[in-house]
Amino acid sequence: MSPVLNASATIGLAVKMCILLLIACLSALPARSAELFPLEEVRAGMQGTGRTVFIGQEVEEFAVEILGVLENVGPKQSIILGRLSGGPLEKTGVMAGMSGSPVYLDGKLAGAIAYSFPFTTEAIAGIRPIHEMIAGLANEPGRPDARVRIPFPAESENTGLLAASQGVAEATAWMLPPAARAIETQPRLAPVSTPVNFAGFSERTLDVFGPQLRKLGLRPMQGVAGSSRRGDSEPDDTDLKPGSMITVALIQGDMEVSAAGTVTHIDGDQVYAFGHRFLSTGPTQLPFSRSNVITLVPNLSNSFKIAGSGTLLGSITNDQSTGIVGRLGQQPKLIPTQLNLDSSRTGEHQYSLQVVNDRYLTPYLLQMSVFSAIDATERQVGASTLRVSGSAEFSDGVPALKLDNVFSGSNAAALQLATSTALFLYYAMESSDVALKQIHLDIESADEDNWLEIDRVWSSKTRVRPGEVIELSAALKRSDGAETIRQAEYRVPPGAAPGQLQITFSDASSLNLLEWQSLLGLRRSKDPAQSIEALNRIRRNDGLFVRVWRTQQGFRFNTERLPAPPASISAILSPATATSAGSAADWQSVLDEFTIGAASEVIRGNVTTKVTVIAP
Repeated sequence: MSPVLNASATIGLAVKMCILLLIACLSALPARSAELFPLEEVRAGMQGTGRTVFIGQEVEEFAVEILGVLENVGPKQSIILGRLSGGPLEKTGVMAGMSGSPVYLDGKLAGAIAYSFPFTTEAIAGIRPIHEMIAGLANEPGRPDARVRIPFPAESENTGLLAASQGVAEATAWMLPPAARAIETQPRLAPVSTPVNFAGFSERTLDVFGPQLRKLGLRPMQGVAGSSRRGDSEPDDTDLKPGSMITVALIQGDMEVSAAGTVTHIDGDQVYAFGHRFLSTGPTQLPFSRSNVITLVPNLSNSFKIAGSGTLLGSITNDQSTGIVGRLGQQPKLIPTQLNLDSSRTGEHQYSLQVVNDRYLTPYLLQMSVFSAIDATERQVGASTLRVSGSAEFSDGVPALKLDNVFSGSNAAALQLATSTALFLYYAMESSDVALKQIHLDIESADEDNWLEIDRVWSSKTRVRPGEVIELSAALKRSDGAETIRQAEYRVPPGAAPGQLQITFSDASSLNLLEWQSLLGLRRSKDPAQSIEALNRIRRNDGLFVRVWRTQQGFRFNTERLPAPPASISAILSPATATSAGSAADWQSVLDEFTIGAASEVIRGNVTTKVTVIAP
């Protein structure tokens, strides 16, 4: 062979080796992000394709015809209108679960299916422009001030903290934004409903909590969550691509809550999905998994996908109006939650849960879980007594929040207990930047009435001198009509000024209602230990409380009372300066408060007697 041919062969071999090496290097790199189609180039009549999962995990294509662009439909937001066709869409229309399905024009990613018209006879969809979606989720801003806050449901016969839940909801502005209101019957473009699957929950749980979820644009479905069983021929859970289904979990374990949607775009380890808000939580940590579509359910109002969850893939890190974004491989921080129910009727039941860590969502999810755990085995109508003991534990040396209380009645005792427990946790997490570690609750249930009604009260004397001891008595009636007497001695303060003293025998809820304003003042204004200690002093329902007070102005400084201060102190703590100083005026000047006896029953009622202090 000639030297020239030898050199040529050597050069050819070297070139082939370089090409093979280049291919190997390129294959080792992450997949290059899809090219993005500019919104300003979108025109009516353009033909494109969309991708989603109709069954299993296989991503399939459907046709998209562009109808036009609606500009400024939201604050600096536009929507592309498209007519969808192909596959089952002629029968189902735009389905709940298609949120986030990518749409391509000329092979470039133009946007995500995000909106639809309820009750339409054609699959007309609103497509979120991809540039707006990425821009809205690219950064992780601070926690928004105007988040969607989920109000706690309330029913009749409210006692304890539940009696104040509606007032608290108004005072804390737990109002839903107009975009989050129920839209099923309104003839307008609305976010595609997000199917939220409940597993391990009682059917009544969705009846009670469903209205709040539907106001957020969610579609609660009972008994279709959980892991799905896949055939050997189906793709691996980790084979994620645009058009794949994912589930975002809120609760995992013996009870599960998860929402299904579609992946729009993958950029490195970042995953964009949904195309509209999920819960509008802003920066968050929500676990997401690969999802497997079990079947499609056509519906006259809004068809939907039933999907099961698979392998954990990462954590959703941001939830804004333009969609959600997550990070592959990131482990979310979840709150271990243990619920133990000891029923006089059905024995012991234990629930081990992992709940998302969020100062708004965690209390609400705890409320649903506690209600369902009780509702699954206990009756909701008829004599019932429920006692809860437990705590929420925090990091960094913050004291544990006590979650002890008792409820008794013939209706809604389970909801009363669940709401009370959730409100305590809400205030603890809202008032300070606390790091929640775990929650443990033990609940005892009995099919019986266990309460006492304050019938009448009296004092051994009606005229007393400062420093004198008087005997206070209260007659209480049981549910069966039997009467019991509770008594205690009380020493009038030695320095008490002449005049009338009010002595009120009260249940917990009546006094707690008077102090919600001071609790609202705790919100994000105190150190964690002080906030938790104040919450731990909130009265529980099994106490008979005696309050001695006068109708003259007092003050509260942070969480402490300052009754009838001198004029010089009153001037400093006057309403003009009280707010900035952390103080608030109190229409009662409370001289003393104590409990009579250790009760195991729920105390009800509020009765006042009077004594007159005379000069020594």
